[in-house]
Amino acid sequence: MRAAIDALVTVGALPYAHRLLQSLTFSSRDHLRLSAPRSCFRRISAMASAFKPEDARAPPAVQLPSLPVSKFKIALCQLSVTADKERNISHARRAIEEAASKGAQLVLLPEIWNSPYSNDCFPIYAEDIEAGGNAAPSVAMLSEIARSLKITIVGGSIPERSGDHLYNTCCVFGTDGKLKGKHRKIHLFDIDIPGKITFKESKTLTAGQHPTIVDTDVGRIGIGICYDIRFQELAALYAARGAHLICYPGAFNMTTGPLHWELLQRARATDNQLFVATCSPARDASAGYTAWGHSTLVGPFGEVIATTEHEEAIIVEEIDYSLIELRRSNLPLEKQRRGDLYQLVDVQRLNDD
Repeated sequence: MRAAIDALVTVGALPYAHRLLQSLTFSSRDHLRLSAPRSCFRRISAMASAFKPEDARAPPAVQLPSLPVSKFKIALCQLSVTADKERNISHARRAIEEAASKGAQLVLLPEIWNSPYSNDCFPIYAEDIEAGGNAAPSVAMLSEIARSLKITIVGGSIPERSGDHLYNTCCVFGTDGKLKGKHRKIHLFDIDIPGKITFKESKTLTAGQHPTIVDTDVGRIGIGICYDIRFQELAALYAARGAHLICYPGAFNMTTGPLHWELLQRARATDNQLFVATCSPARDASAGYTAWGHSTLVGPFGEVIATTEHEEAIIVEEIDYSLIELRRSNLPLEKQRRGDLYQLVDVQRLNDD
């Protein structure tokens, strides 16, 4: 009986659970005795199951995959970026080496770390990732350093050239140095805040077509780039695919950064009860585009675990995946969704089935 009441509370049917409790009395031996007919249980159970939480995701959400590790250290490398591409590459390499020396098993780099953030610069600094080698020196460095240090790298993002198109692209490398995933920024940064900032990535860049989720030695990771964080549907999709962590290399600006940067990170983590890590370039007030900085790690309860200011910095902090299950048991949102009222559709998974 208690299990039935708990189930009602779990799916959010508190009014029904309250009515059920009112129908119970205590005997002299302090044992619960039901004064209502069994049909009452059946009606209440039917009301709860009518919420159809399993239908709130199409296809249904997958269970969290088994973990290769329960705890590990992540590094957020908030790097300064210059117009000297060779310097940017060697600078990033040194930061990765420093992070690994401090125990980091996963390293996250900023958005557009090998180039100034500018529509004029994207075509000049772009690399052919598929060709590799001399055509992609930034990517070659990430692959080599991941293999030599035996760490996982979420390589921020760089401008990518593919045929006649340019993309804002994040590469994920495994401990063997192999490319495990490539995310092309899905939502392009096209904004116009009069008197503050106007920027249109679509002048030079093409939007990516696929969400990206990667199984690594440190868990299942969803990838978004900067403006992607504003779209809660993408994060919810990653959660439904069993992500433990979402990494967002990003370069919010001095207008939206103070207002939205931390807010959005905490919202994505809280809504989906998983970890969110972001990494920004360091702030350069003399640059054409000034980044807000404040790279951050957020836990599944929306708590800020670690952050920094706007200068260059390397944050090394522990991620404890047991907190995901804890918070999902504290707030069992997955069992409380109203599949009878709304549904998130993962178009890519549906098409693949």
